[in-house]
Amino acid sequence: MSKVNYFLTEEQEMIVDLTRQITEEKIIPVRAELDRNEEFPWDIMKDLAQADLFALYIPEEYGGLGGGTMENCLAVEQLARGCIAVTTTFAASALGGYPILLFGTDEQKQKYLPDVAAGKKLVAFGLTEANAGSDAAGIQCTAVEDGDYWVLNGTKQWITSGGEAEIYTIIAMTDRNKGARGATAFIVEKGDEGFSFGKKEKKMGLRASSTRELVFNDCRIPKDRILGRRGQGFIIAMRTLDLARPGIGAIGVGLAQAALDESVKYARQRVQFGQPIISFQAIQHMLADMATSIEAARALVYAVARTIDAGEKNFSKLSAMAKLFPTDVAMKVTTDAVQILGGYGYMQDYPVEKMMRDAKILQIYEGTNQIQRNVIGQALNKEYAKEG
Repeated sequence: MSKVNYFLTEEQEMIVDLTRQITEEKIIPVRAELDRNEEFPWDIMKDLAQADLFALYIPEEYGGLGGGTMENCLAVEQLARGCIAVTTTFAASALGGYPILLFGTDEQKQKYLPDVAAGKKLVAFGLTEANAGSDAAGIQCTAVEDGDYWVLNGTKQWITSGGEAEIYTIIAMTDRNKGARGATAFIVEKGDEGFSFGKKEKKMGLRASSTRELVFNDCRIPKDRILGRRGQGFIIAMRTLDLARPGIGAIGVGLAQAALDESVKYARQRVQFGQPIISFQAIQHMLADMATSIEAARALVYAVARTIDAGEKNFSKLSAMAKLFPTDVAMKVTTDAVQILGGYGYMQDYPVEKMMRDAKILQIYEGTNQIQRNVIGQALNKEYAKEG
């Protein structure tokens, strides 16, 4: 099979081979059952931990492998070919871990990151609320100083791995008068007094991933659990999302590739009017568009990931592109896959039905695709203004 040569290093090829093997052996055989039972994939998380995959993005001094955005993207792309609910559970731990990695003190990093790298503890990221998602300035959750403690009150909504994760990076308001600049980031641990969880949400897709509300009722945490400086919470959240978004794009690429694989396989086997339907130009053109858009999405994700790893400082626009385009591709490709399979595609006996249900969340979480377009448009406006 001809494919684009992305000139991966030997280590990167090993990551691809390892995650592909785990996907084929551990994820694909159980994905339908996990989806049906809405079961959290703890066994697979343990497999990923044994393979050192949670350590990919963490520096060696904290027990990690010292990889970058590219390595993370390669891993999640392959895992997403199996199930993006499982992949999201894995990737969300990096989303929650990035604030500690980027803004934590050395003491905080030493305390938390080794267990995260070993896969002993999952991390969750708490930004979204009932009235604050894309609008971070609308955060209602508060944190008030009280002696040697911070006291948190409020809720966070739709938090991936809520109730299952042991560590939570939370954005709360410490000065409402300052709007977005009044937000501060904190580390909260499962078991902290006053910290509890809402019910497990019932979702259209991503059913094996746990999504819960976080509830803070006079939750007291030590003062040394603040991340960065007071008032830096919004910056921490945006930097975290910028770093994580190419990974969401990579999940979209992996999901779309899986849907294309199923479509081609079916089109070669399904016979109508005395010949396989792949011989009909209508089907060929659909498959051609699917394959071309997937390769374009993959090239964009890899290029942005490598740009970030090369040390580019201002990559918000590029990260938004690397999330926007591949996830739109994933939605289109999975929808077309259902169409190619026809009635079979609509049945739960075939995997493309689940792929289409799962794909929708990629256009919503970690910043809706409409927000990504805002980010890109605003960046273009600033760039061209500088040029006069």
